[in-house]
Amino acid sequence: MSYQIKTEVFEGPLDLLLHLIKRMEIDIYDIPMAEITDQYLLYIHTMNELELDHASEYLVMSATLLSIKSKMLLPKNEEVQEEELPYEEDPRTELVEQLIEYKRFKEAAMLFQQKESARSEIFTKPPSDLSHFADEIPRVQISGVTIYDMIGAYNKLLRRKRIKQPLSAKVARPKITIQQRMDELINTLKKNGKRQSFSAFFHTSDKEFIIITFLAMLELMKCNAIEVWQSHNFEEIYLSAREEPLVLESS
Repeated sequence: MSYQIKTEVFEGPLDLLLHLIKRMEIDIYDIPMAEITDQYLLYIHTMNELELDHASEYLVMSATLLSIKSKMLLPKNEEVQEEELPYEEDPRTELVEQLIEYKRFKEAAMLFQQKESARSEIFTKPPSDLSHFADEIPRVQISGVTIYDMIGAYNKLLRRKRIKQPLSAKVARPKITIQQRMDELINTLKKNGKRQSFSAFFHTSDKEFIIITFLAMLELMKCNAIEVWQSHNFEEIYLSAREEPLVLESS
Protein backbone atom coordinates (compact mmCIF):
# COMPACT_ATOMS: atom_id res chain seq x y z
CA MET A 1 0.00 0.00 0.00
CA SER A 2 1.32 3.45 -0.89
CA TYR A 3 1.07 6.23 1.69
CA GLN A 4 1.34 9.82 0.50
CA ILE A 5 1.16 13.14 2.27
CA LYS A 6 1.21 16.73 1.05
CA THR A 7 2.64 19.52 3.17
CA GLU A 8 2.97 23.26 2.64
CA VAL A 9 6.25 23.72 4.55
CA PHE A 10 8.42 22.86 1.54
CA GLU A 11 9.19 26.15 -0.21
CA GLY A 12 11.42 24.86 -3.00
CA PRO A 13 14.98 23.70 -3.69
CA LEU A 14 16.58 27.09 -2.97
CA ASP A 15 14.93 27.12 0.44
CA LEU A 16 16.39 23.67 1.17
CA LEU A 17 19.86 24.83 0.04
CA LEU A 18 19.69 27.88 2.32
CA HIS A 19 18.66 25.63 5.19
CA LEU A 20 21.64 23.32 4.60
CA ILE A 21 24.06 26.25 4.31
CA LYS A 22 22.80 27.64 7.61
CA ARG A 23 22.96 24.28 9.41
CA MET A 24 26.44 23.49 8.07
CA GLU A 25 27.64 27.04 8.91
CA ILE A 26 29.34 27.59 5.56
CA ASP A 27 30.01 30.74 3.54
CA ILE A 28 27.34 31.26 0.88
CA TYR A 29 30.03 32.82 -1.37
CA ASP A 30 32.34 29.79 -1.06
CA ILE A 31 30.08 26.74 -1.08
CA PRO A 32 31.83 23.34 -0.78
CA MET A 33 29.95 21.68 -3.63
CA ALA A 34 30.86 18.08 -2.77
CA GLU A 35 29.51 18.33 0.78
CA ILE A 36 26.42 20.42 -0.01
CA THR A 37 25.52 18.11 -2.93
CA ASP A 38 25.77 15.00 -0.75
CA GLN A 39 23.56 16.57 1.94
CA TYR A 40 21.02 17.75 -0.64
CA LEU A 41 20.80 14.30 -2.27
CA LEU A 42 20.35 12.74 1.19
CA TYR A 43 17.25 14.86 1.79
CA ILE A 44 15.90 14.12 -1.69
CA HIS A 45 16.45 10.39 -1.13
CA THR A 46 14.56 10.57 2.16
CA MET A 47 11.69 12.46 0.52
CA ASN A 48 11.47 9.78 -2.18
CA GLU A 49 11.59 6.99 0.40
CA LEU A 50 8.70 8.55 2.30
CA GLU A 51 6.86 9.12 -1.00
CA LEU A 52 6.29 12.80 -0.19
CA ASP A 53 4.87 14.84 -3.05
CA HIS A 54 7.51 17.32 -4.20
CA ALA A 55 7.88 19.40 -7.35
CA SER A 56 10.20 18.48 -10.20
CA GLU A 57 12.41 21.53 -9.51
CA TYR A 58 13.96 19.59 -6.61
CA LEU A 59 15.23 17.03 -9.11
CA VAL A 60 16.36 19.80 -11.49
CA MET A 61 18.38 21.34 -8.66
CA SER A 62 19.91 17.92 -7.94
CA ALA A 63 21.12 17.72 -11.53
CA THR A 64 22.44 21.30 -11.33
CA LEU A 65 24.42 20.56 -8.17
CA LEU A 66 25.89 17.40 -9.67
CA SER A 67 26.86 19.34 -12.81
CA ILE A 68 28.61 22.06 -10.81
CA LYS A 69 30.30 19.45 -8.63
CA SER A 70 31.63 17.59 -11.68
CA LYS A 71 32.96 20.81 -13.25
CA MET A 72 34.85 21.66 -10.07
CA LEU A 73 36.35 18.16 -9.93
CA LEU A 74 37.77 18.38 -13.46
CA PRO A 75 41.60 18.66 -13.38
CA LYS A 76 43.18 21.82 -14.73
CA ASN A 77 45.79 21.70 -17.48
CA GLU A 78 49.01 22.71 -15.70
CA GLU A 79 51.07 22.63 -18.92
CA VAL A 80 49.37 25.76 -20.27
CA GLN A 81 51.13 28.92 -19.21
CA GLU A 82 49.28 31.00 -16.71
CA GLU A 83 49.17 34.08 -18.96
CA GLU A 84 47.60 32.03 -21.75
CA LEU A 85 44.68 30.82 -19.62
CA PRO A 86 41.39 32.53 -20.48
CA TYR A 87 39.26 33.84 -17.67
CA GLU A 88 37.13 31.01 -16.30
CA GLU A 89 34.02 31.93 -14.39
CA ASP A 90 33.40 30.05 -11.17
CA PRO A 91 30.70 27.42 -11.97
CA ARG A 92 29.04 28.27 -8.65
CA THR A 93 28.48 31.92 -9.57
CA GLU A 94 24.98 31.56 -11.02
CA LEU A 95 23.82 29.36 -8.14
CA VAL A 96 25.20 31.81 -5.55
CA GLU A 97 23.44 34.72 -7.28
CA GLN A 98 20.15 32.78 -7.22
CA LEU A 99 20.58 31.96 -3.52
CA ILE A 100 21.37 35.58 -2.60
CA GLU A 101 18.38 36.85 -4.59
CA TYR A 102 16.10 34.22 -3.04
CA LYS A 103 17.41 35.02 0.44
CA ARG A 104 16.72 38.72 -0.13
CA PHE A 105 13.11 38.05 -1.15
CA LYS A 106 12.62 35.57 1.70
CA GLU A 107 13.87 38.08 4.27
CA ALA A 108 11.58 40.72 2.77
CA ALA A 109 8.65 38.30 2.97
CA MET A 110 9.45 37.57 6.62
CA LEU A 111 9.55 41.31 7.34
CA PHE A 112 6.12 41.78 5.75
CA GLN A 113 4.84 38.78 7.69
CA GLN A 114 6.07 40.32 10.96
CA LYS A 115 4.42 43.61 10.09
CA GLU A 116 1.20 41.78 9.24
CA SER A 117 1.35 39.88 12.52
CA ALA A 118 1.98 43.08 14.46
CA ARG A 119 -0.86 44.86 12.67
CA SER A 120 -3.25 41.99 13.38
CA GLU A 121 -2.77 42.61 17.10
CA ILE A 122 -4.03 46.19 16.86
CA PHE A 123 -7.71 46.68 17.64
CA THR A 124 -9.90 49.75 17.75
CA LYS A 125 -12.39 48.44 20.32
CA PRO A 126 -12.25 49.59 23.98
CA PRO A 127 -10.11 47.48 26.33
CA SER A 128 -11.85 44.42 27.78
CA ASP A 129 -11.73 43.20 31.34
CA LEU A 130 -9.14 40.38 31.33
CA SER A 131 -8.64 40.12 35.08
CA HIS A 132 -10.10 36.59 35.15
CA PHE A 133 -7.09 35.43 33.11
CA ALA A 134 -4.58 36.68 35.69
CA ASP A 135 -4.24 33.34 37.50
CA GLU A 136 -3.70 31.32 34.35
CA ILE A 137 -0.15 30.40 33.40
CA PRO A 138 0.53 31.36 29.79
CA ARG A 139 1.71 28.54 27.61
CA VAL A 140 5.07 29.22 25.96
CA GLN A 141 5.03 28.68 22.23
CA ILE A 142 8.40 27.34 21.11
CA SER A 143 8.95 27.50 17.38
CA GLY A 144 11.82 26.72 15.06
CA VAL A 145 11.28 23.01 14.32
CA THR A 146 10.80 22.69 10.55
CA ILE A 147 10.13 19.81 8.19
CA TYR A 148 13.88 19.69 7.53
CA ASP A 149 14.58 19.18 11.25
CA MET A 150 12.04 16.35 11.31
CA ILE A 151 13.63 14.72 8.25
CA GLY A 152 17.05 15.04 9.87
CA ALA A 153 15.76 13.35 13.03
CA TYR A 154 14.18 10.64 10.87
CA ASN A 155 17.52 10.01 9.12
CA LYS A 156 19.36 9.62 12.45
CA LEU A 157 16.64 7.27 13.67
CA LEU A 158 16.98 5.06 10.58
CA ARG A 159 20.76 4.88 11.02
CA ARG A 160 20.35 3.73 14.63
CA LYS A 161 17.76 1.14 13.60
CA ARG A 162 20.05 -0.28 10.91
CA ILE A 163 22.91 -0.66 13.40
CA LYS A 164 20.77 -2.36 16.04
CA GLN A 165 18.63 -4.58 13.85
CA PRO A 166 19.47 -8.35 13.72
CA LEU A 167 20.84 -10.00 10.59
CA SER A 168 17.52 -11.69 9.94
CA ALA A 169 14.11 -11.11 11.47
CA LYS A 170 10.52 -11.76 10.50
CA VAL A 171 7.75 -10.23 12.58
CA ALA A 172 4.09 -10.29 11.58
CA ARG A 173 2.50 -6.96 12.47
CA PRO A 174 -1.12 -5.97 11.82
CA LYS A 175 -1.68 -3.30 9.19
CA ILE A 176 -2.33 0.21 10.48
CA THR A 177 -3.41 3.38 8.70
CA ILE A 178 -1.98 6.86 9.16
CA GLN A 179 -5.23 7.99 10.80
CA GLN A 180 -5.09 5.13 13.29
CA ARG A 181 -1.47 5.92 14.12
CA MET A 182 -2.37 9.61 14.54
CA ASP A 183 -5.03 8.64 17.07
CA GLU A 184 -2.54 6.41 18.91
CA LEU A 185 0.08 9.15 19.08
CA ILE A 186 -2.24 11.89 20.31
CA ASN A 187 -3.84 9.54 22.88
CA THR A 188 -0.40 8.51 24.20
CA LEU A 189 0.71 12.14 24.53
CA LYS A 190 -2.50 13.17 26.30
CA LYS A 191 -2.42 10.14 28.60
CA ASN A 192 1.14 10.79 29.75
CA GLY A 193 0.48 14.51 30.06
CA LYS A 194 4.07 15.50 29.40
CA ARG A 195 6.48 15.86 26.53
CA GLN A 196 8.01 12.76 24.97
CA SER A 197 11.06 12.35 22.77
CA PHE A 198 10.76 11.82 19.02
CA SER A 199 12.59 8.46 19.13
CA ALA A 200 10.32 7.05 21.87
CA PHE A 201 7.57 6.41 19.32
CA PHE A 202 9.72 4.20 17.09
CA HIS A 203 10.00 1.09 19.24
CA THR A 204 10.20 -1.36 16.33
CA SER A 205 12.46 -1.90 13.31
CA ASP A 206 9.54 -2.53 10.96
CA LYS A 207 10.07 -0.08 8.08
CA GLU A 208 6.37 0.31 7.21
CA PHE A 209 5.49 1.08 10.84
CA ILE A 210 8.33 3.64 11.08
CA ILE A 211 7.22 5.45 7.91
CA ILE A 212 3.55 5.50 8.98
CA THR A 213 4.51 6.84 12.41
CA PHE A 214 6.63 9.61 10.87
CA LEU A 215 3.90 10.61 8.42
CA ALA A 216 1.36 10.61 11.27
CA MET A 217 3.59 13.07 13.17
CA LEU A 218 3.77 15.36 10.14
CA GLU A 219 -0.03 15.30 9.82
CA LEU A 220 -0.43 16.14 13.53
CA MET A 221 1.98 19.06 13.09
CA LYS A 222 0.06 20.27 10.04
CA CYS A 223 -3.31 20.23 11.81
CA ASN A 224 -1.75 21.90 14.87
CA ALA A 225 -2.65 19.04 17.21
CA ILE A 226 0.83 18.74 18.74
CA GLU A 227 3.73 21.00 19.70
CA VAL A 228 7.20 20.05 18.48
CA TRP A 229 10.43 21.68 19.62
CA GLN A 230 14.11 21.18 20.40
CA SER A 231 16.40 23.15 22.72
CA HIS A 232 19.34 23.47 20.30
CA ASN A 233 20.32 22.36 16.80
CA PHE A 234 20.92 18.61 16.46
CA GLU A 235 19.46 17.98 19.94
CA GLU A 236 16.61 15.53 20.61
CA ILE A 237 13.19 16.64 19.30
CA TYR A 238 10.26 16.49 21.74
CA LEU A 239 6.50 16.28 21.20
CA SER A 240 3.53 17.15 23.39
CA ALA A 241 -0.22 17.37 22.87
CA ARG A 242 -1.89 20.75 22.76
CA GLU A 243 -4.40 21.54 25.45
CA GLU A 244 -7.21 22.43 23.07
CA PRO A 245 -9.22 19.41 21.85
CA LEU A 246 -8.92 19.09 18.07
CA VAL A 247 -10.81 16.89 15.62
CA LEU A 248 -8.33 14.88 13.58
CA GLU A 249 -9.26 14.23 9.97
CA SER A 250 -7.64 12.02 7.41
CA SER A 251 -5.62 13.75 4.67
